[in-house]
Amino acid sequence: MHELGIVFHVIKRLENLAEEQKLSQIQSVTLELGEVSGVVPEFLEDGWKWAVKKSPVMENAALKIETLPAVSICNACGKTYGTVENGKTCPHCKSEDTVLQTGNEMSIKEIEAC
Repeated sequence: MHELGIVFHVIKRLENLAEEQKLSQIQSVTLELGEVSGVVPEFLEDGWKWAVKKSPVMENAALKIETLPAVSICNACGKTYGTVENGKTCPHCKSEDTVLQTGNEMSIKEIEAC
């Protein structure tokens, strides 16, 4: 369960940001999570609920997760397609010369703080 390690990393970054910006409380955090990132949203949420209680600036901070779709691009025909539905094979030309374009990332999109 690497999700707890991810939670600790995100909280540490936000605590540093809060200190730099002189924020007293972070109320919510929105994360963008790629559809094929390998991160299980439910485990991330469980770890978040436990970990934020240990941080005075993050205590009670809500976590919002936005899922980014996995999209691949075909090097043969140049078209994009949904990776989860089609895997590595391009549904347009049946080539397997494809590359994942989006869907493997994770980033902090937004925070609400005072």
